[in-house]
Amino acid sequence: MRRGLVAVAVLVVAGAVGCGAEEDVDLVVEGTAPATPYGGPLYVPTKDLDEDSEEAALIESGAAGRALECDGEVYSGGQGETWGRSEGGSTPEEGLKLYFDIEQPEIPRSGWRLEREEDDRALFSFDVLGRTKVAVVVAKEQKDRPGWGPETNASCDPAELPARFTDTMEIEIWTDKAGKRIPTTTLSSHFGPEHCDWQSVHFLYMGRGGDSRQYVRDPDGVFESDLLTAPYDGDVRMPDDARDTGYRLDEQELWLTDDPSKAYVRTPDGVEAWPLTKRGVACA
Repeated sequence: MRRGLVAVAVLVVAGAVGCGAEEDVDLVVEGTAPATPYGGPLYVPTKDLDEDSEEAALIESGAAGRALECDGEVYSGGQGETWGRSEGGSTPEEGLKLYFDIEQPEIPRSGWRLEREEDDRALFSFDVLGRTKVAVVVAKEQKDRPGWGPETNASCDPAELPARFTDTMEIEIWTDKAGKRIPTTTLSSHFGPEHCDWQSVHFLYMGRGGDSRQYVRDPDGVFESDLLTAPYDGDVRMPDDARDTGYRLDEQELWLTDDPSKAYVRTPDGVEAWPLTKRGVACA
């Protein structure tokens, strides 16, 4: 949900680090709260939905999702887990730290701001150029959640987060010809995980949810042919009807035809044909 009528102070983010860091550095920025913080309710009922869509993210994220100021779609959202009496925080800031300890989310672990606090709830925001891109609502003494801890959380697309943070993530963020970052719900890629011996594989994703497509670069033949619509080919002629999408990743260009069974990636060395998977492939 956009929050265009609300102006939020620009954050100076000091040393954002990736998920799993042993120590938080400046988790919460000290200073004056924004002059006009998010003005909606800090509690909005939630519901768990087993789907990947912006609507589901908003329903699952409650107030946190409504506090976002995304340029595109709301990327993710959810509710806090339960915890024991000894784990709950004694302050809202400790409640935010508990969120990172429990969830280990792939979001920046420093540079947060206490945007608003009232009664037994507080809203923390991570802002980019004065707009909230990640939000966490912490609450006090919830059912099966003693002390202060996370109630709801939500995030804009990773492409809207600082490059110095996303460069530490596995996901690769593409750009258009002008260098503007493309939402990962439109296009993203990443290498296969080593623990499944898929490090030679490169995955390419287009779309979101039920409309998404998954392509693979598989030079070592890791996947059986019955998983793919065609074999991977690392040296092909660009089809005459192929069109340049304008999407770029370093020196790679993505080209497509009307046939969705292959995606064509132009590199300085030539053109590769990445086949579409017949069903989603994931490492367990």
